[in-house]
Amino acid sequence: MPITLPSSLPAFDVLAREGVSVMSHSRAARQDIRPLKIALLNLMPKKIQTENQFARLIGATPLQIDLRLIRMSAHRTKNTAAEHMAAFYRPFRQARKEKFDGLIITGAPIEHLPFKDVTYWDELCEVFEWTQTHVHSTFGVCWGGMAMIHHFHGVQKHLLEKKAFGCFRHQNLAPASPFLRGFSDDVLIPVSRWTEMKQDEIDAAPGLVTLLGSDEVGPCLVEDATHRALYIFNHLEYDSTTLKDEFDRDTAAGSPIDVPVNYYPDDDPSQMPTNRWRSHAHLLYGNWINEIYQSTPYDLDRIGTEVRD
Repeated sequence: MPITLPSSLPAFDVLAREGVSVMSHSRAARQDIRPLKIALLNLMPKKIQTENQFARLIGATPLQIDLRLIRMSAHRTKNTAAEHMAAFYRPFRQARKEKFDGLIITGAPIEHLPFKDVTYWDELCEVFEWTQTHVHSTFGVCWGGMAMIHHFHGVQKHLLEKKAFGCFRHQNLAPASPFLRGFSDDVLIPVSRWTEMKQDEIDAAPGLVTLLGSDEVGPCLVEDATHRALYIFNHLEYDSTTLKDEFDRDTAAGSPIDVPVNYYPDDDPSQMPTNRWRSHAHLLYGNWINEIYQSTPYDLDRIGTEVRD
């Protein structure tokens, strides 16, 4: 089954060319089924790139997905055309009356700031609380995951002395988890961050279970069943060249940056990188969508009012 997108959204043509099944809203309205309603709260500056990355993953399942795009109400992006934002995004204050089967909260390039210094922190905390009554399952990604685990559990993020940058091996710590169904014993995952969460602090917080972790870059994927949430601090959604684009950008600007670890063949930036994480990215988001499908109420109005089995 397809993912439902506005036919004028750039991701519609991008995914169609890649062979992902996409459907316009007008065509979807003629089908007598209830699609899963998934929202993307996009905090990244490059909105279109991020839309493509997540739509590609959640649109690859056998289920019909209705993807809605949300932004923070007062924050204005400087990197995406205002026309695009006006056409495809709604501010949270307009979307908050609705209920969703799933919500993805992306990362944001504001790691260096204390959470309370983020201009939209108060509204984001409202979003976190809103998920408990209006969203069946939430997926916090990178800074979004760090912010959410901090809000609900007080777990701190810590600045690194050196940026974690490259592709790192992660161990499958919970092979029986339905979110890791089909996963290998170890997984290569792209990482690009200046902060980390510490495993001992996560272990000290009741109800948190680490599903993926690395000896080199720490915990990666954490389940928070109490709040119906997953937190991932790294980037399985990245395109093949996302780390390359970041490396090339900083190199051209004369900013100090190391060659991303274990990313280019022979660690040679003159060669094109090889994508070795795509299959696990599809597995993770497909498993998440499947778990939502298995447990979400058929009646959207009942989301947030039922106790899960």
